[in-house]
Amino acid sequence: MEPLREVSGRAIPFGRKNIDTDVIIPAKWLKTITRDGLGRGAFETLREDPGNLFDSPEFAGSPILIAGDNFGCGSSREHAAWALLDLGVRAVIAPSFSDIFSGNAFKNGIVTVVLPQTAIDRLMEVAQTDPVSIDLESQTVTTPFQDRFTFEIDPFRKHCLLEGLDEVGLTLARGDAIARYENDAKAALPWLAKGVEHA
Repeated sequence: MEPLREVSGRAIPFGRKNIDTDVIIPAKWLKTITRDGLGRGAFETLREDPGNLFDSPEFAGSPILIAGDNFGCGSSREHAAWALLDLGVRAVIAPSFSDIFSGNAFKNGIVTVVLPQTAIDRLMEVAQTDPVSIDLESQTVTTPFQDRFTFEIDPFRKHCLLEGLDEVGLTLARGDAIARYENDAKAALPWLAKGVEHA
């Protein structure tokens, strides 16, 4: 997972409430065995509208999505986070998120920023013409117009995002402690180690 310290750029001023994971990535895309290319299916039903934000050249490659309440509700499909990543999104700002979506986003290196609706309204306005910046270390969202909004984030999630640690990375970071435990276990319980060697 890539470390994430700051996300800056144009933000897609989406703003819609109760966007479920089936809207983020329709079920027909779940048959794939790779994450690559899921961005093509992201928001597919909404992209049928020729004037949609997701295919607008103005917002192409935008790393931030601004959404409404309850973003990511519905099923627990991790493909929703994968599709957003493949679309280029590294951060979603909304008044609230589904817990499962927020967890899946975190595990895939996407920061979910919770801000009140008044802040969302202001960011939606700014996003029409100007970039938005998210600084994870200072836990702030800023604009070129001196807007500054602070947000809360779980300290463990913040640490993992800043360091680029997914579950595998966290385990590997404890490699020395795991090796010590295994060596101590072999010394204290040699009959178990002997059984493993013959397995």
